[in-house]
Amino acid sequence: MGKLDGRVILISGAARGQGAEEARLFAAEGGQVLLGDVLDDEGEQVAAELGPDQAHYVHLDVRDEADWQTAADTAERAFGKVDGLINNAGILRFNELTATPVAEFREVVDVNQTGCFLGMKTLAPRIERAGGGTIVNTASYAAMTGMAFLTAYAATKAAIVGMTRVASMELAGRGVRVNAMCPGAIDTPMTNPAKAAESGLRLDAADTEAVSSTAAFYAKIIPQGRMGSPEEVARLALFLSCADSSYVTGQPFVIDGGWLAGVSVL
Repeated sequence: MGKLDGRVILISGAARGQGAEEARLFAAEGGQVLLGDVLDDEGEQVAAELGPDQAHYVHLDVRDEADWQTAADTAERAFGKVDGLINNAGILRFNELTATPVAEFREVVDVNQTGCFLGMKTLAPRIERAGGGTIVNTASYAAMTGMAFLTAYAATKAAIVGMTRVASMELAGRGVRVNAMCPGAIDTPMTNPAKAAESGLRLDAADTEAVSSTAAFYAKIIPQGRMGSPEEVARLALFLSCADSSYVTGQPFVIDGGWLAGVSVL
């Protein structure tokens, strides 16, 4: 018997990385998943891997409210309901505060922050109609402490933690629990150039050098001495999406190998 038997969960950004691993784990635990992403070929491949009884894919640009409605409709047509959401889609841009173009800042806000808002706005009523369920928002280690060159990214992830707390208060009486995950350095295409290369992206000389230095860099600053894996984040998402966390809502869960423990917050 799986921990998600009878559950239907929509996952944004599900074509690769954390989202794809969440889809695989959720399906293995008996859940049915609607995968949404803008990377259509990769998303279709993950859905095909899981099979039509377990998974469907739909194009989902999280900035577009109409796309969210289409994704939710697709989940209900395919599986009869939707009672869970993983707001996973996000982008990362490194830039110094005073050098960050306004267009770049707004791009990150549109995807990370507005996308999360639209996901909750769209899915919360449907989850309530299904009899209650869960929303898990993907924030970041950077939401909990400062990190240079991440003004836009950190701002959006801190906003996600704030929205999570407010949503949990508003939705508790409707049977919907809302929590946030705050991953640290996770070995995905977004944070590790090597993974981007595996996904078919071309690397220049600077990227190749970054591949060799990424693991060594995190080994020095993270107490566990390594980056986390998408599978480890997926297990946290599973915990927050199943009955094991039935009395947990409104909380940010840091999953970072002890990184934050070594950061002074005084």
